[in-house]
Amino acid sequence: MDNLATIFISMASYRDPELIPTLRDMLRHAVHPENLHIAVCWQDDEDLRVFEQAGLEPVDCRIVAGREVHRFNYRQARIDIISVHYYASQGACWARSLSETLFEEERYFLQIDSHCRFISCWDSEMIAMLHSLQSRSPLPILSSYPPPYCPGEDEEASKKTYVSRLIFREFNQQGIPMFSSAPFESPEPVRGSYLAGGFIFTTSRFVKDIPNDPHIFFAGEEIAMTVRAFSHGYDIFHPHKPLLWHFYQRKEHRKVWSDHDNSAKEQGAVEKAWWERDNVSKKRVRTLLGLEAQSAAALAPYTLGNERTLRQFEYQAGIHLKNGTVLPEVMAPSLQAFFADPPADEADWIGRQYAWYKKSITLKQAEYFPSEAETSSLNLSVYNQQNTLLYKRMFTLQELETFISRSQDGGWVIPLEFKTASTVKPEVVRICPWSTTTGWGTVTEKRW
Repeated sequence: MDNLATIFISMASYRDPELIPTLRDMLRHAVHPENLHIAVCWQDDEDLRVFEQAGLEPVDCRIVAGREVHRFNYRQARIDIISVHYYASQGACWARSLSETLFEEERYFLQIDSHCRFISCWDSEMIAMLHSLQSRSPLPILSSYPPPYCPGEDEEASKKTYVSRLIFREFNQQGIPMFSSAPFESPEPVRGSYLAGGFIFTTSRFVKDIPNDPHIFFAGEEIAMTVRAFSHGYDIFHPHKPLLWHFYQRKEHRKVWSDHDNSAKEQGAVEKAWWERDNVSKKRVRTLLGLEAQSAAALAPYTLGNERTLRQFEYQAGIHLKNGTVLPEVMAPSLQAFFADPPADEADWIGRQYAWYKKSITLKQAEYFPSEAETSSLNLSVYNQQNTLLYKRMFTLQELETFISRSQDGGWVIPLEFKTASTVKPEVVRICPWSTTTGWGTVTEKRW
């Protein structure tokens, strides 16, 4: 592949029935399928006949980095598959890292999940959009949560046409920033601060600068790659028009955490349960973010770069990692996620920030509103570990019935969202019903 428009495409696929439909759709809509080198870490049952049955032509098998790589040709594209039994999987970034071992100095890099659909001429569209950003950044990245699709008979109708930018959602229990998305309209790509693991398009230098850390299991993948890319000088842009679609939720599909559970470990099917790898993973992410005492240099080569600092990233995103706080604009209706200019006064910047907490809890109606009692409202209070009240709210029965969504078993899914000037974390939610005839009921507790 000596064409300057070659694209290295990295895919991690875990027991995904959408893999082959994704490959077919990708190549059917590419302008130059002959310029595509697709690398798939296929975590399934290792029966490669499924690819031949789908029309892929087997070419050869070779050893790369100690693993067998099966090469197929399809619609002029080259597809390399590393086959791993799903019980041998070690997580999403581990699989992405294996795919990257097949990189052969192509010009561009595309990282996607194995459940996607593509616009017509997506390859030339991505390249053209990336080139359009060269006047705004020496190292641009296209990344976003693509709009959704749902496979099946109504697949075309299910494809949404809006585009989204990544926004801060919350700090999880480990203090790791988690993201969400917000739709936007613009005549050109918009700057952002956060990167989406399921869609990254940039030059292939990224593979060398920001290789996937195979020790990151799943949660924390995006913030880790975000800060590493930022510190190496990359700038993130969210596409202003759809380039591909993504299948979200996938409730009926097998996931690694359902296969790699305690039972699988007890039976000897897996070396570690998924949560054991996840604990190690989150500690690595916390170390990278400066939240652990351990030096981030111990993570080499998956470390920060030297072009920009972690504090500069915090200025740009409007968040303070160690304090677990964000600027008011981050959680305001504008949901600002990119601040072009650093603060003039750091002390003032820190002083303006709040700790934001957001969580949904599910309650069974019968436990709090028995039919024989005249319960009129439900009081929810949030306390920290020192038993200090952080937040409280009274929900009337009418509010619960009208505004609160229902869980599958008919319970209430109640959203709690609040800010505090203190950085102490919520510890417990106390729930107590109120009856107009009998007064306060029994207090129950749920962990935050």
